[in-house]
Amino acid sequence: MPHPALASYLLRARYGAQAPAITLAASQVLDQLLGHRSVRHFLPDALPAGTIETLVAAAQSAPSSSNLQTWSVIAVQSQPSRDRLAELTGNQAHIARAPLFLAWLADLSRIARVAGRAQRSADGLHYLDTFLMAVIDAALAAQNAVSAAASLGLGTVYAGALRNRPEEVAELLGTPDGVFPVFGLAVGWPDPVRPAAVKPRLPQQAVLHHERYQTPAAEAQDIAAYDAAMRGFQAGQQMPQQDWSAQALDRLRDAPALKGRARLVEALHAAGFSLR
Repeated sequence: MPHPALASYLLRARYGAQAPAITLAASQVLDQLLGHRSVRHFLPDALPAGTIETLVAAAQSAPSSSNLQTWSVIAVQSQPSRDRLAELTGNQAHIARAPLFLAWLADLSRIARVAGRAQRSADGLHYLDTFLMAVIDAALAAQNAVSAAASLGLGTVYAGALRNRPEEVAELLGTPDGVFPVFGLAVGWPDPVRPAAVKPRLPQQAVLHHERYQTPAAEAQDIAAYDAAMRGFQAGQQMPQQDWSAQALDRLRDAPALKGRARLVEALHAAGFSLR
């Protein structure tokens, strides 16, 4: 049974002293969502039979814009392929160690094939909104899979670095025109020796607006407090300590800082997306 104290504990872990008071009834789903953490240290143990199918069933239960279902997923389990994906994403060791890697795809090729068989036009596939729809649908599906994995005791961590070297990733995964790998997800049993912690987030007043967008009056103070909270989190996780504000600016400083993603439009064109 869920316990109200657990939700309060998780809220304090997420927001510190600025944790909002949530008075709604406690639930296991809420506890699971509030307690989400990215896992980067996995045991090499195999997953139970049926795990992939269960996660994909949860993913396909997510909302889909106009029910077009413009996403697909590739389950990568072979060690050589996971090793190569780890290399292509900047030598992320957890991708090679986790027994399962799910590559989530914006997939417009399926509807293109439907149109071809029906000998009908599908010109709408070439517009930016349709590609954006596919990316959003893939993200919604993947997050359902993350929640399902957590309910099974599994850990996960996203890999946006799949977009660092997209052409090489596409070659490895064999994706055709009209399909683009947008991010990955490592899945496995968390290593109990190196447990992940709940990562702090910006206070709600920094991201929550009512009726109209308003720049928060105390934004500078909120971010300074969050910088301090992140340094404390990093110290506890034995990670290099850096202010969130400095990390964000370093990450978006210039094209080289984007680690290959500055040429994403070129990669999309090469994958058959015209994006009008």
